[in-house]
Parts: sequence; structure tokens; C-alpha cells
Amino acid sequence: MAGLGNTDIQVTAPLIVTGEDHRFLASEQLREIGIELGSALLEPVRRNTAPALTLAALASVEGGKDPVLVVTPADQAVTDQAAFTEATQKAIQEAARGSIVILGVTPDRPETGYGYIQCNRGGSAGKVLTVQRFVEKSDVATAQAYLAEGGYFWNAGMFVLRASVWLNALAEFRPDILGATKAAWSKRSAEAQFVRPGKSEFVAIPSESVDYAAIEQCPGSKFRIKMVPLNAGWSDLGAWDAVWNVLSKDYQGNAHWGDVLATDSQNTLADATSRLVSLVGVRDLIVVETPDAVLVADKNCSQDVKHIVAQLQTTNREERTLHRKVHRPWGRYDCIDEGGRFKVKRIQVQPKASLGLQKHHHRAEHWIVVMGTAEITNGGKVLTLTENQSTYIPPGRGASPGQPRHHSTRNHRGAVR
Repeated sequence: MAGLGNTDIQVTAPLIVTGEDHRFLASEQLREIGIELGSALLEPVRRNTAPALTLAALASVEGGKDPVLVVTPADQAVTDQAAFTEATQKAIQEAARGSIVILGVTPDRPETGYGYIQCNRGGSAGKVLTVQRFVEKSDVATAQAYLAEGGYFWNAGMFVLRASVWLNALAEFRPDILGATKAAWSKRSAEAQFVRPGKSEFVAIPSESVDYAAIEQCPGSKFRIKMVPLNAGWSDLGAWDAVWNVLSKDYQGNAHWGDVLATDSQNTLADATSRLVSLVGVRDLIVVETPDAVLVADKNCSQDVKHIVAQLQTTNREERTLHRKVHRPWGRYDCIDEGGRFKVKRIQVQPKASLGLQKHHHRAEHWIVVMGTAEITNGGKVLTLTENQSTYIPPGRGASPGQPRHHSTRNHRGAVR
């Protein structure tokens, strides 16, 4: 969100709209890049981008404010930050005057995976253009014609507009979404930085995208809709081939991270999270290894991962919702082994964080520090343990692990339960 002073753009802490299960992951990712979370609006179910933006707008106009919202998806990358900043500032200035502004990506190929924005011809580089119409994803021949004609840009889903302008546009084109979202917002509850709309009311909101709900209906209406060309090395990271495109590669076109060994392989992407991944004599392959599952795909078919997701949903597989790594306010844990009478977890506690005091009446626990230093409360004793030291908690005794407040070690990891 950006508030406009007389001369400068004043940027406030980010407002994140995400699902309940991703709240701690989003907070941790912001912390890792040194950004303080303003607040997080937690959706109990998915309802697409129009209700998400409406929640953000309703939160932003509290107290009579009307900031300019810079709305961006999370799964994208830009390589030219200076160009991105310049285009965004220009869009903010135009939006402050009441326009709905889109950042339209200058196309460099006939892409069939994106929708297009047609603008008035003849605008010089860096000018704010008037949007004439939106067109859906097209076939290759149509996309080639767009590039040859000129005046067409990729719709990257980045919008800049005042909160009140969005609410007014939604009232014009989809009052049902606005009314239902207002009902959910009126039943909200707050816990620290996390805000939860009313669940039963939110479930009743129609699911719709920002584009379909209002944006694509704006050309020719009373709402001014503009576009700022964006030429900043933008890439949508919605598929693994797009991730490969933006990564640095070796001389054979391979982009690897984690524990990966390869021989006689070209143009591959490999992500090894928890074990060694080896590639031998393969081309144009994507291999993504996680503790939960392994994906192997032809790089040219990476968009078809959605068919696997559909199969997971149809067969009600737990992998679609359950993950070994679980994020919490104090860090995260990973369930690494489990049997009939035991469970082993790896816990990572963030600096100066701690778990709440816990007590189990029917099981004992062994805590072992495998990295860093931890301050352990075990019954009435407070212990400072370092690597390879452990403590035993019998049934019925309260205990809690945490980072020593006076210690500079960054990580504590323990195998628990």
C-alpha cells in the first residue's frame, strides 16, 4: 500500500492475503528478506483474487483512509529492479488521480499462456497508455499477429488503484461479491497481525478473478483504465519451466540447487531438498525432490502438473494438503519418522523464539540438540544445551525448548518425540 504525500511516495508495511495454512510461511519469508509484516488477511477457503483484493481494500479504508494499493501476485520475478520501480512509481502517480492502472509486460515472444492487453497505438516508451480491450489466452498464430501489429502487452495480473476505486468498480459490476465480502469482513476476528474474516460468510462469497469481476469490463465504462508498459525482465513463476528460465545455468543449460550430481545432461532443472538427486544422460527434464513427493516432468510439459494435482484431489490423497514441514510462529518442524509407539521430529527454533510450555501425560520425550544452543525448561529446571547434548522429559512433566535470549547462535534444531 502506498500513501501519497505532497512530493514523495510513502510506502507502508505490506498487507498479505493468504490462506490459513500459509500464514507462518509468509511471515517467515518476509522476515528472511528483512521486511516487517503489516498484517495478514487469512482466507479460510479459496475464493480467487477478486474477494482477496476486496478484503485488502476493506482493511485499507478503515479509519477513513484511501491509500493506493499496489496489487501483485507472489509467484513472479523481475530481473531489472530499477525499471520495475520506475514503472510502479508512474502507475502509483496515475492511480492517485483516480485511474485503474495495470502494469503491462512488453512481450518478447508469441506467448500462449498469458492474456493480452490492447492499448492505443503510438505511445512513446514510458508513457501511460489507455487500455482499449482485454483478450484471452490465444493460440500461437493469434499471438504472433498481436506481436506483428504492436500495441499488445501481456497481462501479468499487477494492478495499481485506490482502495475506494476498486470498491466502487466492484459495486458497479459485481455487487454480489462486494456484499458477501463485506459480510465476511464484518465478522472478522484478529490475533496479533493475523485477521480472519467470518468463515461461514466467506465461504458464501462467489469465486471470481479480479479481471473477470471488474477489470475487463472497465474499458468504455465510467472508470478510467490505463496501462504502464513494463520492461523489467518479468517472468511468471507459475510453472517449473518459468523457474528454469530465470535461474542461472551452467554451460550445458542446467539449473541445479541442493545436492545434485549430473553427467551428460542438458537443459535440466533439479531441486534436491532432502537427499541426493543424480541425473544421467537426460535432456529438458525437471526433477523436484521434497520430503513429501518427487516430481519428474518434461520441461515442455510443466504446465500439465495441474493434471497430477487433479488426480490427487480426485483420489483424495493426503499429499495435496499435508506436508512434512510445518511452519509455526517460532520456526518449523519436520516429522522425519513415525511408528506405532514412537515419532521423531526435527524442530528448528528461530533466534530468540520459544515454544509454549507443554505437558504430555501418556508419553515421554527425548530432546537432542543437533545444531546451535538451546535453553530448555524441563520441569523446575532451566538447562542450556549445546550440540549433542540431550534431556529426558518423563510423562506428566512440563517442558519447553527455546533460543537463549542472550546467545548469538542463529539456529536450534532438536529431534523430538
